[in-house]
Amino acid sequence: MVKKLNVLFLCTGNSCRSQMAEGWATHLRGDKIEAFSAGVLPSIVSRRAIQVMAEAGVDISNHISKHVNDLVGIDFDYVVTVCDNAREQCPIFPGKVKTVHKAFKDPSFIIGTEEQVLNAFRKTRDQIREYIETLPESLEGDEQ
Repeated sequence: MVKKLNVLFLCTGNSCRSQMAEGWATHLRGDKIEAFSAGVLPSIVSRRAIQVMAEAGVDISNHISKHVNDLVGIDFDYVVTVCDNAREQCPIFPGKVKTVHKAFKDPSFIIGTEEQVLNAFRKTRDQIREYIETLPESLEGDEQ
């Protein structure tokens, strides 16, 4: 049996983008990736993120927002920062961990009607899915 890669998706609040990435990685690449998500300033999981992921057939309703320190002791192979703030505040991880940066626009800052905001969440969801579909191969060579 091949060992799964431990991949942490890190963002600021662990409310949207990193949660979507964890959900997609588990759903699409669960055979190769053990996915985790956390934030540098965790808040709560966005109800809109839960909604748009459910629309795509991925249930993240049981996810909770975690601080990166809550995952101490896990030997990560990769840490993927999904926003610039997390990249700047990314802690140093011990061992052989490789850090990769792949920023996605935060739909939480979109102002508009509920449908416009949800469409922004859907766009980010779909962009994250496209990225996750390339894993683990795209992790190689994208290191920071």
